[in-house]
Order: sequence, then C-alpha cells, then structure tokens
Amino acid sequence: MNIKICYIFLIITHVGIAQDSLDELLDQYNNETIPYISVSELKAIQDQVMVLDAREKNEFEVSHIKNAKLVGYNHFQIETITEQNISKNDTIVVYCSLGVRSEDISEKLKNEGYTNVFNLYGGIFEWKNNNYPVMDAEGEVTENVHVCSKLWEKWLTNGKKVYSN
Repeated sequence: MNIKICYIFLIITHVGIAQDSLDELLDQYNNETIPYISVSELKAIQDQVMVLDAREKNEFEVSHIKNAKLVGYNHFQIETITEQNISKNDTIVVYCSLGVRSEDISEKLKNEGYTNVFNLYGGIFEWKNNNYPVMDAEGEVTENVHVCSKLWEKWLTNGKKVYSN
C-alpha cells in the first residue's frame, strides 16, 4: 500500500479532520471548480454515466462503486481517459474517499476539455453511509471500506472500516 499519500494528506489536512461537518471539510480543501453530485443523484443515473475512482489500487480492491473504473491519484494519467475515445460531453462522475482527491482528478479532466464532470460529494464514504452497495476486488458486495487511517474513520458511519492493504 502506498500509505505515504495517506500520511501526507493527513498531515496537510490535520486541521480539517477536526471539522464538525463534511461541508466544512470540503469547503476548506476544495476549490469548488467542479460541481458536486450527491450520492442519491448518482445512484439514480449510475448505469448511464462513467464513474471513475480516484483512489489508489489497494483502496479500490477493498471496495468500490459498481462498474467504477480505477484511475488512481498518485499515478493518474489523462491518457487513461483520452485513449478510450470518450466523448468530451459524456457525463463523468469522479469519486475518492470524501471528495478531495476526486476534485483534483476532475479538474484535470476539465482542463482536457471534458465538459460534464462531477465530483461525488462525500465520496465512497457518503455512498456507503447511505447504504448503497460497494463491491470488492472479486465483484462481490462487501461491507468493507478502506478508510486510509483511524483519523479519517469518523466520516464513515456505515460498513466495516479497513485501514491498510
């Protein structure tokens, strides 16, 4: 596991962890250059949009949203998207754990000319908190969700918290 990114992110955002609400956390660390989509909005259109997971492979293997494509964060390559000949007007929803890393990846897509990109508000944590299913590496429904660290666990209120690998 590339735990370095988790630790660096936690060190940089330690003040945000003390935030009382997800709104406050996201307001502090996001530029809001990408519109949010709620988990209920995504659930309603999930089969009609491209869903991209901006977490790392070890997080994705623990759990991910059904049919999501792993694009990663540390080693994200825009060519992963552009080589698929996806229309610049297709709806793309990007998520991570809470919505911070996914905004960064969404901004890269926007800069590449994709016009209909959304950031999943609250990420996979909010998805699972709303009792929506997540899949493991074998494509089976799981209760497990990777939380990166015990400091981030407070944002996941539903499911089984997994901290590494």
